Amino acid sequence: MIIGNHLAQHRELSLTAVGLGTYILSLPEGASVDIRTLEARFPEGRGRIAFALRELEAQGYLERVRERRGSGQVITRTYAYNDPAVERARAGVADELVALPSPVAPPPSPVPDEPPVPAEPPVPAEPSAASEPQGEPPRTPHHGTAVALLGGLRRIDDRLTLAERDIRRLAPDLVPWLENGAGPAAIHRTLTARLPDVLESPAGLLAHRLRDLLPPPLPPLSEGPVAPYGRDPGGGRPDPFQTCDGCDRAFRAREPGRCRDCRSGPTEAGGAVAA
Repeated sequence: MIIGNHLAQHRELSLTAVGLGTYILSLPEGASVDIRTLEARFPEGRGRIAFALRELEAQGYLERVRERRGSGQVITRTYAYNDPAVERARAGVADELVALPSPVAPPPSPVPDEPPVPAEPPVPAEPSAASEPQGEPPRTPHHGTAVALLGGLRRIDDRLTLAERDIRRLAPDLVPWLENGAGPAAIHRTLTARLPDVLESPAGLLAHRLRDLLPPPLPPLSEGPVAPYGRDPGGGRPDPFQTCDGCDRAFRAREPGRCRDCRSGPTEAGGAVAA
């Protein structure tokens, strides 16, 4: 079997799908290529093998057909094609041979009774919200970024490869994340963390996480810097450690002296009341 470059150099197939397709095409007719057999043969795991089979099926290299035997048992038979383009061309020729042209009656020629009256030019309607195409969400400044982030998830995990229609459907749910101040790194980390071993519906999983894990908006910045005790509000180095003259405890201050507790207390070290 000679494997063509259309499979080895396929732009839309993952590396796992290319290797699995090459292996299946090298098998003799009648060999078993179910997920359990392939899982025992390769170390990639059930989830990655199932996703690669769906990729090959979507590109026309595989066709899985459910058939019922004479005993009533239902089996899945897999057909592998070396070149899907050739198979589609053969199917198109067969369809042309089977299809018969249907006679079409010529349209009757109109005979005007009166000379036509020139019609008035139509008045353009004012744009309104009702004239906008239905089904398309309104575009926002973050829409393009959301589409790019969703399309790039497959670089992190190829199981998150989304169809164009799924990206268009999920992009409006990702826009509020960007409006609330979430960055690309945080979005990637949240959407790809702890993925299940078998990912049947990546679009459904992402829709659930986008809806339930939406972060709140960032709080407004305070007017002035708030520094912890013993630290310069301007963001410089903290004050040095000093030894308290009253209790010998260490505390931060610019100059030696007493700590805050000793300065606020009414007694000296040793418990004697000051005169």
